[in-house]
Amino acid sequence: MIPRYSRKEMVDIWEPATKFKIWYEIEAHACDAQAELGVIPKESAAAVWKAKDVEFDVARIDEIEAVTKHDVIAFLTHLAEHIGSTEARFVHQGMTSSDVLDTTLNVQLTRAADILLKDMDRVLAALKKRAFEHKDTVRIGRSHGIHAEPTTMGLTFARFYAEMDRNRARLAAARAEVATGAISGAVGTFANIDPRVEEHVCKMMGLRPEPISTQVIPRDRHAMFFATLGVIASSIENVAIEVRHMQRTEVLEAEEFFSKGQKGSSAMPHKRNPVLSENLTGLARLVRMAVVPAMENVALWHERDISHSSVERGIGPDTTVTLDFALNRLAGLIENLVIYPENMLNNLNKFKGLVMSQRVLLALTQAGVSREDAYRLVQRNAMKVWEHGADFKTELLADPEVTAALSPAEIEEKFDLGYHTKHVDTIFARVFGDV
Repeated sequence: MIPRYSRKEMVDIWEPATKFKIWYEIEAHACDAQAELGVIPKESAAAVWKAKDVEFDVARIDEIEAVTKHDVIAFLTHLAEHIGSTEARFVHQGMTSSDVLDTTLNVQLTRAADILLKDMDRVLAALKKRAFEHKDTVRIGRSHGIHAEPTTMGLTFARFYAEMDRNRARLAAARAEVATGAISGAVGTFANIDPRVEEHVCKMMGLRPEPISTQVIPRDRHAMFFATLGVIASSIENVAIEVRHMQRTEVLEAEEFFSKGQKGSSAMPHKRNPVLSENLTGLARLVRMAVVPAMENVALWHERDISHSSVERGIGPDTTVTLDFALNRLAGLIENLVIYPENMLNNLNKFKGLVMSQRVLLALTQAGVSREDAYRLVQRNAMKVWEHGADFKTELLADPEVTAALSPAEIEEKFDLGYHTKHVDTIFARVFGDV
């Protein structure tokens, strides 16, 4: 991923030097297990650990690979340059390249997931804080982009919190799903290596042994992992779209923080654009772009082919790095989002009580008017607001068919905003528990 959308901690997981260090650890732990089983000399296993503080020369490994055309062999050759060919002959005993490659990929994905889980905790904390801050800040709810009924800004934040909380649970499950390793040999039969070697290596690398592998760890695990990242990205976009809507000039119920010295447009000095949320929308597309290739990686020929390999070399780092950046950008956006409660009330009242139409409809039916007639009466008066800018309550009070069923006091009562917020505490308790 390009540096513009990258954070160092996540990028470091995918650096070649990190990858080779994990390869080395897998090989060294395997040698320890082999030595305990009496397959190789214990002094040879100990000799492998002489390289534990070595920084492997990425350029040298690339140089060897240019000749061997095989990355794992190139690495093993370079390792032998550090520990000596005599001891190196016992490295990789009974193993195949995928034992190293697949186990390493899953180590990297679990480490990436740990960072993403911390990122999500920051997002959740920001959403919760803003939800309670604006629990009773009334705004208009919209369906199809059109005024519907009153809600609160706190409920909007709480809704996003609940969604992200589900995503965090999904990510934790995806991490567990992909946290397996395989040291099972050429076609996964353990013909040339004891299953206890796999158990030891996985324990030392923080993984579980894959119950059954071929020459590769099954890619349905990875498909689930990347699909989960795609769902999280869609939720990021869900929040971003709401911010973009709220920042529209005609709405302006909230806007991204505009820092001192910031410029909105090269041509128009007045501009304050929702650049962060628009950027998040784009980044979400990049993350979701990995989902279909990850799904297509599940179907491989027989015990293994490498059609998945080139895909994973790209989507592994690109997707996790991008999502890490996006989650942190989202957290900052939420933390610093500027809210305009007065504009929310002004927008709510723009159509002069129209948003209370359902309360009047229900009151008429409860007063004995048929639903069809009640709908007709309410809609008749509502259209005067849409078309002529009339005041909804005034029109209702002047309609003899309405006042025949409802007293002026009963009509007046139907315009109480508090009616729409009376269950906010109940919803908050469902989302956040007892706080």
